[in-house]
Amino acid sequence: MADQFASDDPSARYPEIHPPEQTQDEPGIQSEMRPVPDLGERTYRGRGRLEGRKALITGGDSGIGGAVAIAFAREGADVAINYLPEEDSDARRIIELIEAEGRVALPIPGDLTDAAFCRELVQTAVDGLGGLDILVNNAGKQVVQQELEDISDEQFERTFRTNVFANFWITKAALPYLNPGSAIVNTASLEAYQPAPERVDYAATKAAINNFSKGLAQMLASKGVRVNVVAPGAVWTPLQVSHGVSMEQLTHYGEETGYGRAGQPAELAPAYVFLASAEASFVSGTTLSATGGMPTP
Repeated sequence: MADQFASDDPSARYPEIHPPEQTQDEPGIQSEMRPVPDLGERTYRGRGRLEGRKALITGGDSGIGGAVAIAFAREGADVAINYLPEEDSDARRIIELIEAEGRVALPIPGDLTDAAFCRELVQTAVDGLGGLDILVNNAGKQVVQQELEDISDEQFERTFRTNVFANFWITKAALPYLNPGSAIVNTASLEAYQPAPERVDYAATKAAINNFSKGLAQMLASKGVRVNVVAPGAVWTPLQVSHGVSMEQLTHYGEETGYGRAGQPAELAPAYVFLASAEASFVSGTTLSATGGMPTP
């Protein structure tokens, strides 16, 4: 694959985006976004760092999860992806890209707010892949509300069930299959440290994920299972166009970062590859922030 990058300067490596006004119903379809996010389809080059591994990625149909699925396959892993049934068109494209690398691709649609499905998801992935080495808890729900009174009980609960409860249910179900050398990578956010007032429920879940992961890393260290976190900043994904940010924020998305632009999912995938690979053998309980120059503690 030829190098398609615009520049070695990280602020210019991917172009600035100036999204037009657009709205989709949740969960959002990536192929209908303008511009369509870059998942590294043309640029990610594998080096065999995950050869023979078996990975389960939630939210693997698009955005960061989709980019990670592509990267994992190009690094030699077989990949199961979870997504909502409404996201099937995006998922089919990711499945095709995984299979193009000669890897096993296993689609497992379903709703992560259901505890029973989360347990079924893990079992289906284990059966379909012949085991499990890597778990990426990435799926998320984000809905903007300007006032606390505008956040319904249903929204608050569903955000926590999607972002936090599912993380717990899936991880608990996966642990019996994770042997020494396995890795768990969870997705938090810059908002775990800098909560946006119009996304207080979402930000609170990301802080919970960060904290849960650090405790879990200590719990599993003696078992040889590493647990780490990636905390993205402003990255262009379907979350933004499906009521994840206000329309004003959307049309200026990413301008507040140190680089003055939004990140692309392709820029996040290498972080997950590193944390999932043996190259990170002495790394556990850490949060790798990918924020385009926005500092975190």
